[in-house]
Amino acid sequence: MKKTPKRMCVVCRQMFDKADLIRVVKTPIGEILIDKSGRLNGRGAYICKNEECINNAKKRKSFERAFEINAIDEELFEKLRSNIIE
Repeated sequence: MKKTPKRMCVVCRQMFDKADLIRVVKTPIGEILIDKSGRLNGRGAYICKNEECINNAKKRKSFERAFEINAIDEELFEKLRSNIIE
């Protein structure tokens, strides 16, 4: 039986199976993208498929800290919210 890898949500810090999280990646050229394939090159950070965690990520600047950048575009949070609905 194959074990599924565990990852930690950058907001609530709970461990989940990788498939139960959304991966956000900072590409080598500095773009911040949602990585649906889980294979894009760059620095990845994971977040729960939970609207409360998405809202807290914005408030607490979780992705800014994870990627060591100054600001995240509001569009990313809108895309994350639409991903949890799908």
